[in-house]
Parts: sequence; structure tokens; C-alpha cells
Amino acid sequence: MKAAFELAGEPRGELGRTSSRRLRKEGKVPAIMYGGGQAPESLVLDHNALSRQMGREAFYTSILTLTVGPKTQQVVVKAVQRHPARPLVMHMDFQRVVEDEEITLHVPIHFIGEANAKGVKEQGGVVDHLMTDVEVTCLPRYLPEYLEIDVTPLELNELYHLSDIKLPEGVSLVALRHGQDHPVVAVNPPRREEVDVVPEAAAEAVSAGEVPATAQTEPAKPAEGD
Repeated sequence: MKAAFELAGEPRGELGRTSSRRLRKEGKVPAIMYGGGQAPESLVLDHNALSRQMGREAFYTSILTLTVGPKTQQVVVKAVQRHPARPLVMHMDFQRVVEDEEITLHVPIHFIGEANAKGVKEQGGVVDHLMTDVEVTCLPRYLPEYLEIDVTPLELNELYHLSDIKLPEGVSLVALRHGQDHPVVAVNPPRREEVDVVPEAAAEAVSAGEVPATAQTEPAKPAEGD
């Protein structure tokens, strides 16, 4: 069963940067709701109440119930603007949901069986995620929280593409609609760590005492006048 999310907002009167800064100082989040054949509507939401729900992955791929005054509207999250340094939500974009109109949204990919993948367990490889989410198109009632891909059968140097993802009923991938079958996950050989190796001749010279060991690491002195 999909998670149920309910948000409460208020109509926003004043617009502009000054108003937005004041709202944020008051613990509010400026937002906008658009789509559904209606005019865009500026809103204000409580930051703490919003943050608590945003902590769940399903928040971003669920049909949310947004109440503004006496009106209730089904929406999805289309964009989130966050503070670059602090855990603050600066702005939210919501798109109205209409039952018989398709929506386009990014949903996460869940990878199953990574530890038991043949290329990992038997051949010493590592799983590389080439994509972590994918853009889907569907009617609202078919919107998935996430998509799954089982990597257990993958052998070393093999990969899966978008076309290998099993899609739920009524869901299609935007990239595949445009003929783009991108790679999603692969099992590759482990990356070798680069190790600084002292050349054999230099090592012999150090051991013989011909070159002080410290001379190998001392930085060059600047020339006169530098």
C-alpha cells in the first residue's frame, strides 16, 4: 500500500524576495501549485511539518493531498529548492493531478540481490549503479513509489539497460519512448588502488646509502629571485 501524505498550506499574499526572506525567518516555506488547467497559485507551508514528511523517500513519488483553506487538491512534487549549506527547504513546486491526465515524474530505482550477484559472489566484481532514478510517465493511479531491478543473475562485465526493468501496469519510461535504452547497472572488476612505487634503482640507491632517504621527499628549493 502506498504511503498517504497530507499537507496543509495557506494562500500567499505578498510576493517577492523580501517577502520570501521574511517567511523563511518565520519558519515558513514559499511554494507554488500549478497545472491541471488552472492558474498558478502561490502558497505558504510550515517548514517543520513539511520536513518531517520529506524525510520519507515515498514523499517524492506519491500523490499528496494538499489542503489550502477550504479546498483540497491532489498534487505531486515537481521541484525542491534547498539551502546550499543548511538543512532548510527554500521553495517547493507542486503540480496538480488530474485523474485522466498522464503525469511525468522521476522515481528511484531499488537494486535487489547485489551481494548475491553472480559476478560479485563468484567472480569478485563490484556492482556499479549507472542510474539511481528514472523518469516515468503514467496516469496518476499507476504511479509507482519506485522501480526494482534484480541484479542477482549479472555476471562480471555484464550490465542491464532500461529495457531490462520490469515495469508495473500502465507505466512507461520516457527515455525508452525516445529510443534511448541507457545502461542502468553493471558488474565490473574492482578498481585497483594506485600505489606510489619507488623505482627499483632509486630504492637500491637509498638502501646503499648513496642517496639520503629524506632527499626523496624534500621539496625543491626556489631559485634565487623567485
